[in-house]
Amino acid sequence: MLPVLVVHGGAGHIPKERAELSCGGVMEAVRGGYSILRAGGSAMDAVVEAVTLLEDNPAYNAGRGSVLNVKGEVEMDALVMDGRTLGSGAVSAVRRVKNPVQLARLVMEKTNHLCLTAEGASQFARAMGMEEVPEESLITDYARMRWRKNLAPGANPVECQMGKMGTVGAVAVDVEGNIACATSTGGMLNQMAGRVGDTPCVGKSAEEASDLALAYMRERVGGLGGVVVVDPQGNWAARFSSLQMAWAAARQGQLHYGLYTGEHFTEPLEKPSQ
Repeated sequence: MLPVLVVHGGAGHIPKERAELSCGGVMEAVRGGYSILRAGGSAMDAVVEAVTLLEDNPAYNAGRGSVLNVKGEVEMDALVMDGRTLGSGAVSAVRRVKNPVQLARLVMEKTNHLCLTAEGASQFARAMGMEEVPEESLITDYARMRWRKNLAPGANPVECQMGKMGTVGAVAVDVEGNIACATSTGGMLNQMAGRVGDTPCVGKSAEEASDLALAYMRERVGGLGGVVVVDPQGNWAARFSSLQMAWAAARQGQLHYGLYTGEHFTEPLEKPSQ
């Protein structure tokens, strides 16, 4: 049953013209992370690699491709948790960092803190030798177009949120039964500067925890979302209450993936040679 890796690209509504990009990206991310697990790597290494690949892919609201805040800037949040040590690290409202998930891991491993935010996180990144990138390198034409559209008089904020998902994430259990997770996001379109979102939920079985958390979100705040979950035995789940969520998982040489509720496709993990 082990190892297992499950990845998602954010819950919400994905325009038809971007559906293939979204599905393809999570499949590539799960292949990249799973290759680490198959080589005996740790769950933490695998989830950070998977989320890094999603941050580098402009199809997702994380890293390059993040939505813009009300000032037209990119502010990103990321978090990692290590089930083996119960360690956790996070960054929030960080700017000009190519891969916030890697910075979150450094917070966990190199500091006594749980979270660094804004300029403090940026200063820490520089101290750790992480390259500071131009903000323009994180902004896509698509993100700028949607930011401008949402600023227009009479814009519908709900409609403008469509077409760009929220948090991306990955969960894994390695051959030793250790669990780790990682998440990253550019936040909400046209959010106020300095906004911080996303908190982890801890539940029961993989499927029960997912369904309980999503039901609670809908009941209390009328919100829609999605989660990916894995337990130490390798049981996993990808659940969402939104219309769509691109997800992919790898276990025992098989790639599992889907986009709509109830959709579950499988294919060999290894791509056939050309």
